[in-house]
Amino acid sequence: MALDDCQELLENAMQELQVSYSLVNGSDLSTINERSAQLQSWLSSVLAYQETCVDNFEDHSIIKPLIRMGMIDASHRIDNALAILSTSSMSPSPTTIIRPKALAGFFLLVMMDIPHDDSGQFVNISAALSAYPKHLKGRYVIYVKAGIYHEHVTVTRKHPNVFIYGDGPKKTIVIGKKSFASGVNTWRTATFGFANTAGLSGRHAVALRVDSDMSAFFNCRMDGYQNTLLYQAKRQFYRNCVISGTIDFIFGYGAAVIQNSLIIVRRPRTNQKNTVTADGRKEEHATTGLVIHNCRIVPEKKLVPHSQRDGWLGQDFYTLTLCTMLNANTGPGANTNRRVRWKNFHVIDRNEAHQFTAGEFLHGAEWIKRAGVPVLLGLRG
Repeated sequence: MALDDCQELLENAMQELQVSYSLVNGSDLSTINERSAQLQSWLSSVLAYQETCVDNFEDHSIIKPLIRMGMIDASHRIDNALAILSTSSMSPSPTTIIRPKALAGFFLLVMMDIPHDDSGQFVNISAALSAYPKHLKGRYVIYVKAGIYHEHVTVTRKHPNVFIYGDGPKKTIVIGKKSFASGVNTWRTATFGFANTAGLSGRHAVALRVDSDMSAFFNCRMDGYQNTLLYQAKRQFYRNCVISGTIDFIFGYGAAVIQNSLIIVRRPRTNQKNTVTADGRKEEHATTGLVIHNCRIVPEKKLVPHSQRDGWLGQDFYTLTLCTMLNANTGPGANTNRRVRWKNFHVIDRNEAHQFTAGEFLHGAEWIKRAGVPVLLGLRG
């Protein structure tokens, strides 16, 4: 099963390499410079797919180290390419990106499968996506009526520029229950949105997995336990969302900014501890990572609040590659006096923090607003 998943993930990686090569091949330096943000996103996603492949295998698997060894050379070459792109002569422009197709409206209606209700064109979201017309120029809009949808929805690369909206995070709910415990690898456990009901016993059970570039989520809710939100690859923006879970419930390898959102820590299994984030970035020059901006992290009502003073519950070998930065946090867990004293842990000032805003980190000045999502591109005040 893990090998089959790896094959698909590495095919995704090859596609990203091909589009990256197509952009660079025959282009002059100015063209590459204008599109460097896009190119960095594509190349970083190759590293993300490789890491997802490796993480598919259990730690005790004899195949896992062989798979990782086989990818080292390619990872280093990609990291070198990213290093070249990140130099001053190739610095990305935050206002020049490959724009989506024109936002002409193409409207569909998805209805909940209720007897005697024939007000919608389709009975579920997957059926509406299957009707995506070939050669569509414009935005494909799906309105999902209030209701509970039990389905696993996949929006593929064959469905570009899709806009899906419902009647609110507590009214339009999509539920799945695939989990690692039921024999499904973590990255395949996700439903579209946004609740995985596999429960504590399901172990790894993703509610939402995202690996599309320039993805935006507004006023959405993602509920789960372990591994709720997987920001797998590329640039992603989350605004006014609610995300809940127990262990590593916001994790991935892409570039994600979560802004003005509520993060709820749920009660874990007996003898387990809560960890909110687990970013998988390993290569130095990958333009990826997780930014939590102007959010609240709170325990659910039945959980006694407690924060680990050093802020870390990981293995020591991650200290060589992790990079953690804090700025202007408040609340009971915000005191940094007893945080870990690692080389790549920093309490940064306002000027340093600016590079991790949605405008700079995601180059979101144009594409986020074009998606119709409110955004704070910089810092307040």
